[in-house]
Amino acid sequence: MKIKKNDNVIVIAGNYKGQTGKVLKVFPKKNRVIVEGVNIRKRHTKPNQQYPNGAIVEKEMPIDASNVMLVDPKTNKPTRIGKKIIIDDKTGKKKSVRVAKVSNEMLS
Repeated sequence: MKIKKNDNVIVIAGNYKGQTGKVLKVFPKKNRVIVEGVNIRKRHTKPNQQYPNGAIVEKEMPIDASNVMLVDPKTNKPTRIGKKIIIDDKTGKKKSVRVAKVSNEMLS
């Protein structure tokens, strides 16, 4: 899975198409991600310390990872992701980094 936590992504399919947000959590085995402010559902909670009378809480639910694309940091448009091997300056070892295909910009 090429999408990681804290990546900035845009939804390319589904009810939330066009919305952008930060990835909060990744589920690689299920190929799903939770994006901030996307796919919000209401959940009824039992009374607890935070909600003594119970409540209806809105929370983000997972969406399929194939429905999101990484946002290019340079152009702010959706981009595919590639891998590039570079040599680390400090250690001198080879290191694999993610690269945006559109602008060839390195990603964290």
